[in-house]
Amino acid sequence: MNRERKKAGFTDLFLAFCMMVFLISMAVVITLEFRPLYYRDIKSLKIEETSGYSEEEIRANYDALIDYNVSPFQDKLILPGLPMSEEGEIHFREVKQIFQFFLKLFLISAAAVSVGAVGKTRKKEFRYLKWAGIMTLTVPAILAIPVSMRWDQVFVWFHEIVFDNDYWLFDPVTDPVIRILPDEFFLHCALLIVFITAFGAIGCLILWKKKTTACK
Repeated sequence: MNRERKKAGFTDLFLAFCMMVFLISMAVVITLEFRPLYYRDIKSLKIEETSGYSEEEIRANYDALIDYNVSPFQDKLILPGLPMSEEGEIHFREVKQIFQFFLKLFLISAAAVSVGAVGKTRKKEFRYLKWAGIMTLTVPAILAIPVSMRWDQVFVWFHEIVFDNDYWLFDPVTDPVIRILPDEFFLHCALLIVFITAFGAIGCLILWKKKTTACK
């Protein structure tokens, strides 16, 4: 009996971890794909005025960036009408690798959660949802600390930690794409990721409560 309980406890924690990875990677993927967020920022952040490009040009180049990051088959980034330095191309290639990692993580964790949830449902064991909710809520709680600080400093720290070069320090002359990517937009992306992650975690806790009550 004790061995079975330990096994169930281990599988609960493992499935909860998989659920946490799924929710975080899902939040990143949704944010990456949610183009209306950027389209809205074109107006709210006055990107047309600060960049010198029309909204049509801005949208076309942003869409090219997203299409490049999402597609596993597109090897070269081509920005319509905008030049790009070799360093800029290398940086975007590194960014693509990060996004592709999250896409793979999303698919793998989704498969693991699906298989694990089916098994747990058959046994009417739903503790993993409770642990998934608690574990996942720690992520937005931790992220909220740096996000609430000076965003420009957090933005620099993030790039210094993630990238082992300074190619992310774009020169607007050689890489004018930086003019259409203000720091405030990335802050909005970070907030959306935090919101989606927290929403998913709370959803796990609500579902755990409902399932537990239904089984009594």
